[in-house]
Amino acid sequence: MKQNTFYLLAGIVGLIEVGLFWLSVVLRNPLIITAGFIMGVGLLYVARMTVTDIREDERAVLISQKAGSRTLEVFWVLFFAVSLGSAVIGFGTPLGLPRPRELPRDFPRDEPHLGYFGIFQMIMLCCIAFLYIGFRVYYARKYGEWDSDEE
Repeated sequence: MKQNTFYLLAGIVGLIEVGLFWLSVVLRNPLIITAGFIMGVGLLYVARMTVTDIREDERAVLISQKAGSRTLEVFWVLFFAVSLGSAVIGFGTPLGLPRPRELPRDFPRDEPHLGYFGIFQMIMLCCIAFLYIGFRVYYARKYGEWDSDEE
C-alpha cells in the first residue's frame, strides 16, 4: 500500500469512528465506540506495516514537515472558530442553573444540544488527515518527491 493511500484509509477509519460514536450515543451503549475505536487503531497499525513507499531521505522529511506544519496552521484557525461558536451557544443556555418556574418567551432553550458540536469537532479532527494528504501531495509535487533520481 502506498503512503498516501494509508492516510486516506486513516481518514475513512476516522469518519467510521464518528459514525460509531453517534450510534453509541443513540443506543446509549459506550461499548460500541470503545470496541470500534480499539479495532480502528488496530486496523491502522496493521495497515501501517504494509506501507511500501516509506522513504527517509532529506526530501521526504522536508515534505512531511512542511505538510504537517501547514496542516496545523490551517486547522487550528478552523478548530478555534468552531470552539468559539460552541462556547457562545454553551453560554447561551442555562448552564445547569435551576430554571425559574415561568420562563420568558425569548429565554434560550437547551437546543441545539452541545453534543452535536462535539460530533462536528470530531469530524473536523478526522478531516485533518485529508488536509494533510492535500498538503503532502502539493509539497511532493513542489519538491519533486515522485521524480526519479536515476538516469
